[in-house]
Amino acid sequence: MTELVTVVGLGPAGLDRLPTDVRRLLTAPDVKVILRTSAHPAAAELLELRDDVVTGDDLYDAAADFEQVYGDLADRVLSQDGHVVYAVPGSAAVGERSVRELKNRVGSVPIEIVPGESFLELVFERSGVDPITDGVQVVDGRSLPDPLPFHVPTVVTQVDRPEVLADVAARLGQVLDSDFVVTVLDSLGSDDESVAAVSLAELPAQQCGPRTSLLVPAATVGWHGLVTTNRRLRQECPWDADQTHRSLLSHLIEETFEAAEAIDRLGTEAPGGEPEFGEYAVVEEELGDLLLQVVFHATLAREAGAFDVEEIAEGIRRKLVHRHPHVFGDVVADSAEVVLANWERIKAVEKQRSSLMDDVPIALPALARAEKLQRRAASVGFDWDEIGPVLAKVGEEVGELAAALNDVDAATHELGDVLFAVTNLARKLGIDAETALRIANERFSERFRYVETSAEAEGRSLEDMSLEEMDSLWDEAKSREAMTVRPGDATS
Repeated sequence: MTELVTVVGLGPAGLDRLPTDVRRLLTAPDVKVILRTSAHPAAAELLELRDDVVTGDDLYDAAADFEQVYGDLADRVLSQDGHVVYAVPGSAAVGERSVRELKNRVGSVPIEIVPGESFLELVFERSGVDPITDGVQVVDGRSLPDPLPFHVPTVVTQVDRPEVLADVAARLGQVLDSDFVVTVLDSLGSDDESVAAVSLAELPAQQCGPRTSLLVPAATVGWHGLVTTNRRLRQECPWDADQTHRSLLSHLIEETFEAAEAIDRLGTEAPGGEPEFGEYAVVEEELGDLLLQVVFHATLAREAGAFDVEEIAEGIRRKLVHRHPHVFGDVVADSAEVVLANWERIKAVEKQRSSLMDDVPIALPALARAEKLQRRAASVGFDWDEIGPVLAKVGEEVGELAAALNDVDAATHELGDVLFAVTNLARKLGIDAETALRIANERFSERFRYVETSAEAEGRSLEDMSLEEMDSLWDEAKSREAMTVRPGDATS
């Protein structure tokens, strides 16, 4: 029966770096020593000193994943009699998931932890990074967080295989330039330690092993970099310094429509189907322009003491959690329709609406506002189940418009009903009416350009052509377009 478990950290290198009392414990004849792995200088030296040491190397070979390894290691430790010493590389309190698993399973068996020296202390000393003054984050190279910020120095640990190093280099390359310099640290504390500064382009070719880590200096890139850069421009750029919320409003609207146009070009199946990376590059750029507008308004609000960009992010995060009780709570929602109905009910309570028609912005484009009003009503069942009645309603409204053509006011009223009914049809078909009309506008523009250039090629002006002649060129444009139309774009 296990009487006591002592967990000790072997430090970053050999036995000579360990405190005397830890070395004495590891060599005491009346304790059972279990090593997590022999792939460590101190562990290798200990195996030469005594032949009764047990390692967990065989468990790594047999297990399906690391979680199983850690569980099996804990079982092995707790299956021993008497006083058991479980020795792990580095510090027992830093990055040792096997120690955490052991503490979860130890039950009534007493356990004591002797942390030991962490390799991180050597990383900080060799790199000159002060974790308090400079700030620091430590991440696992085999499981990098996503997103991964770089606003403070970053230590990437467990870069133990070439494929891990390649993956880490690829992730860093998403936001850092190829000539950005990182530090590769290996075998710290040993006679053969190496500390090398290399560019990101050179990183994948570096040697790595069980004791390899990277130090990535802080960089003004990514999300944090955008916020920092915008704040600096606000202070140092005359144009940025002159802006107000009102002066930026037209830019926000313009960038919104440019992003919408770029997204339209992805096609209706995106992100499904074969991705068009050229089109995605345009979407990336336009979303960046739109994101800048959000950050800029947050910078101005911060100056006023109203809110900051982090508060915006946290506010919408909390809203998402609250409005998705089927994900973060115990509500059951097995269809998108139920999700939307729940969303509207929760939102109505949050905003203390007296009507579902409240707080739909009047400034929205008319088609978009019509679609939102219809969705609100549909959330409580005020909607047709089938497409047939929707089509019939469009026909009915067109008939009423035809009967009102001699009265401008009446025709305006009936035309609005036609547009509203068509928007409802688009909603039932799963088509965004605003997007469909933008596509139609572009299609009309391209066809008319063809008519113009064709007439010019014949040495004629449109004013000199009959409607029938222009219609003939229009039909040619439609025929040519039919051979190149993108999937999802309708022809008419």
